[in-house]
Amino acid sequence: MKKNIIITAFLFFCTCLFAQQFPNSVKDGKYYKINGANLWVVTVGTGRPLIMISGGPGGAHVGLRAFDSLSVNRNIQLIYFDGFGRGKSDKAKNPKEYTLDRDIEDIEGLRKALNLNTISILGHSYGSLVGQGYAVKYGENLNHLIIANGFHSFVMWQENDDNSNHEIKENYPEVWDELMKYREQGGISSDSRHQEIYGQVPYGFLYAYNPNNFLNPRNRDYPNLFNSELYYQMVGKDGDFIVGNDIGNFDYRKQLKALKMPILIYGGRYDRVAVPSMMVKYKEYCPQAKFIMFEQSGHNPQIEEPKKLFPIIDDFLKS
Repeated sequence: MKKNIIITAFLFFCTCLFAQQFPNSVKDGKYYKINGANLWVVTVGTGRPLIMISGGPGGAHVGLRAFDSLSVNRNIQLIYFDGFGRGKSDKAKNPKEYTLDRDIEDIEGLRKALNLNTISILGHSYGSLVGQGYAVKYGENLNHLIIANGFHSFVMWQENDDNSNHEIKENYPEVWDELMKYREQGGISSDSRHQEIYGQVPYGFLYAYNPNNFLNPRNRDYPNLFNSELYYQMVGKDGDFIVGNDIGNFDYRKQLKALKMPILIYGGRYDRVAVPSMMVKYKEYCPQAKFIMFEQSGHNPQIEEPKKLFPIIDDFLKS
């Protein structure tokens, strides 16, 4: 997903930290040593453990704090964490250390560090890749898997690129023309100027049912809110046009049918990133899952339809 647009989302989600008296992301956490790195962990609520895996790749955990109220009166403990290279957690000395496999192994390391026999996982957007990979490798430790606005393969992620670029070209032609002129000069996605041009497109255009739900984001100065070095290491240097590296190779389509744990998959009808045409293919690749399309949401039903989403998640985790 486009770097500057993702950052806008995280800044908006930070406002949710102050809606109720929930733990503070900056102060109310704890470091755990996971696979040689210090990872910052913040928990909300008590009860059944649900590990929340952030998107990006490269996003800090505050991008998911809109889920906080899911824990209220539901016997659910939300376990947020900043993945390796994100937020308050340690960074890599070499960007090549940032891999999908490392993120998957860190979930297992986190489970052990927290002394949890079994866990449930909610992976949002890129986080769904980590969740699915964990389910394939460590399924015996997983009670429930939630794939939230996720991606099943590099084919779907490439469709993310193609569709979002098409939408920008058709609806923001002046931005597209500026971008094409820059690319004709040799510019690529990971260039700061390239990202600035993309940043002219409002977040809600590609990611929302109602863009007004994402107005006036407030920056709470959370450290390393989004690691663009990590992002382009994992999607490739020109990953907003042609995906490469780890994101250009992952594919769970043939493995999903073999998963035994309960699975919930949901998307948003107005999501122009995890596009519905690709999202519904989960019904074929993972027919045993419960599948829901939120009709008044884009990429973040936890923001646009929480009153519908949260009871569904609660009931699912009780199954």
